[in-house]
Amino acid sequence: MRSMRLTLCAGAVVAAAFTPAAYAADAGPAGISVTPVSPGPGSDIQLRVMGCAGRTGTATSDAFVSDARLTGGGGGGLTGETRVRTSLHPGSYGIEVDCDGHSGRVKGTVTVAAPDSAPSVSPPASPIAPVHAGGGGTAHLASVDARAAGPGTKQAVVGLVLASVAAAAVAVRGARRGHDSRD
Repeated sequence: MRSMRLTLCAGAVVAAAFTPAAYAADAGPAGISVTPVSPGPGSDIQLRVMGCAGRTGTATSDAFVSDARLTGGGGGGLTGETRVRTSLHPGSYGIEVDCDGHSGRVKGTVTVAAPDSAPSVSPPASPIAPVHAGGGGTAHLASVDARAAGPGTKQAVVGLVLASVAAAAVAVRGARRGHDSRD
């Protein structure tokens, strides 16, 4: 019996240690959790809302770039994500959730950290120089003068010889067909 209690307590400690979200000040049976707990301006955040019986909802806040669309499988838990405005000053901002056809059904807060104390968010990488693309690998030919890179005398002579051989082959074949049809 004692080992069972120890196992249950150890399991609870492990589960608590791996729980990434911190609940807002008024989170309880109905509440909002924000991950990361104290996002900086410009950070992406995830919301988890408890207390809505439906499958969809909307979380609004002056701290958000746009309203967070919330979805879930019913049973009270909805999730969504949004981004914190880059122009915000550190502080607490209210969050209001509309769900089940009612506005302000669930309320909470998000605490925006100062830019220096917030985890750094690096912008996505972008190319610095133009990319040689398109034309099936012929982009470099567009910048070359066509007269300077055209066929030379050797290529012209080889082309004429090949055209002459082809013409002679067609003539010989035509003559054979004409000769065979007479017999």
